[in-house]
Amino acid sequence: MAYVNSRTASVSFSDRFGAVVKMIKDAVERRRVYAITVQELSALSDRDLTDMGISRLGITEVAREAAYTK
Repeated sequence: MAYVNSRTASVSFSDRFGAVVKMIKDAVERRRVYAITVQELSALSDRDLTDMGISRLGITEVAREAAYTK
């Protein structure tokens, strides 16, 4: 004979609020990394970027990878 356990884990408001705050902090930190990376790469000369294998048009892609991938 099989039975179903219908009891669900209750998550308190403070746990959910803490998770939302952590999510927001993580998003802000990722955006900060993105902005700093774009700023630093944009300050380089075309020759320096070429030496690193990055075109000026690829700066945002490199910054996005740095900030949003693990």
